[in-house]
Amino acid sequence: MATNTQDVNSLISIVVIIGLLIAFAGPIINALGLLGILAIIAAAALLILLAGLRVINQYERGLILTLGKYSETRNPGLTWVLIVFQKLIKVDMRIDTTDIPKQEVITKDNVPAGINAVVYFQVKIAEKAILNIQDYTLGVTQYAQAALRDVVGGVELDSLLSEREKISDEIKKITDEATINWGVDVIDIKIQDIELPADMKRVMAKQAESERERRAIIIRAEGEFQAAQKLSQAATVLASTPGGISMRTLQTIEKINPDPSKTVIFALPVEILEGFKRLAGNSDK
Repeated sequence: MATNTQDVNSLISIVVIIGLLIAFAGPIINALGLLGILAIIAAAALLILLAGLRVINQYERGLILTLGKYSETRNPGLTWVLIVFQKLIKVDMRIDTTDIPKQEVITKDNVPAGINAVVYFQVKIAEKAILNIQDYTLGVTQYAQAALRDVVGGVELDSLLSEREKISDEIKKITDEATINWGVDVIDIKIQDIELPADMKRVMAKQAESERERRAIIIRAEGEFQAAQKLSQAATVLASTPGGISMRTLQTIEKINPDPSKTVIFALPVEILEGFKRLAGNSDK
């Protein structure tokens, strides 16, 4: 209704101006002559033509509003608008970024976390981005902020820290569904930083340290178990091989540093002791 009233007022103004020009046309013609009037009209037309020239860059689209109503969307290049009656609004079609202010969110397991994120978006339909919303950049930012709080509030801290990409995709999906009516496409949403309370950081550090100690103990135990298995196999092979224990004993003695200040203890092979036992058994019989 307001738009129709403005159009009627504009038409009335144009009629009044034309009436005044007709009323004063006679004295002006008498003063300047017909050729002078034609020259003034030509100069005025040339000025209007030059004043209406506009350049739309390659990464922009131009919306034309004629008497306040949307007329068309023009592509990049040189274009012309009828000044006073038409208005050109340029829309940047490149990918834009905006930061989501730090949000204090409480996760599903009641852990407070401060989250910073950034939104990547692009205008796909220029007329919707101008006609359907007042400020599409602010709208995208505010909606992504609300979606971030909703999604993060429904996950636990461990999921928040380990599944950033999944959470970002969920926020993007929610935001994209809302902004499609604005002619805006949300390209991506990235969670940049997750800030936790100092006491929670200390607890997590202790947990990580305990986990590393547990893994170290398990690895050490597995190593000892494997070494025991190999030693058992080696002892079995040496015991089943005649003279095997004696050869191993001689190798051990050879590796001892022949230092006069040290005492070398010679260990008799087990086979000799077993031989003594057999002889003792035979003598008893």
